Amino acid sequence: MALDPGHDLTHRVALVTGAGSGIGRGIAQRLAAFGAQVVVADISEVGGDETVRRVESDGGAARFKRTDVTVKADAEAMVAAALEHFGRVDYLVNNAGLVTMTPFLDLPEEEWDLVMNVNLKGQFLCAQAFGRALVQAGHGGAIVNLGSVEGEVVAASGDHCQPHYNASKGGVKMLTKALAFELAPHGIRVNGVNPGTIDTRFAGDLHASPRAIEYTMGRSLLKRFGEPIDVARAVHFLLSDNASFVTGTMLAVDAGWLVQ
Repeated sequence: MALDPGHDLTHRVALVTGAGSGIGRGIAQRLAAFGAQVVVADISEVGGDETVRRVESDGGAARFKRTDVTVKADAEAMVAAALEHFGRVDYLVNNAGLVTMTPFLDLPEEEWDLVMNVNLKGQFLCAQAFGRALVQAGHGGAIVNLGSVEGEVVAASGDHCQPHYNASKGGVKMLTKALAFELAPHGIRVNGVNPGTIDTRFAGDLHASPRAIEYTMGRSLLKRFGEPIDVARAVHFLLSDNASFVTGTMLAVDAGWLVQ
């Protein structure tokens, strides 16, 4: 079967934050497999280099750029590195994120700030640097922001949830809509993905907790954990020309979590 040309990303350049592991690594590998040249942005050099190795071993093109998404200069340097090495930028995937499990009444201000800075401020800084580069280049592109089902509903773990994580991912939803509105005149589409429970290191404690597994399976209509590739396929679609009429939406990749 011939490749759907709408999925082809050849000659496009994608920046993926948090690409040194988990969902971000899966996204980087997926985009590279369909022809994109990928900037692997992560705070971990070890993880980022491993993602580059995996992409290149599959015949793709990638370059690592150490990036702390909470630092404006790092966000700008990430975009500059892509322009210097690959000559252009087309796509941004704002994947870098952080989750902690501290109950609200025990939640330190510093922990609130850290989660909000990584999950929300980081997406703002990277999108702004990327958007300015696209406007200057004079051609369109696309952004996909990683949200969460927990930006829509509260998922309780025992007798508490993660209010700082919920707030940050709820913010991602509205940031996505606002950017879609502001960047549309420049030919830049902005969408988001809301993953459910994906089997990564963030979900590692779920496997050790029968109660957590029971809770998660009770929310899943498909009765399984997701895999990074499940999210990567959705991101690929939203970046691709097959989604050329899609902007401002949050696509749930959650096994039906939000149905209930």
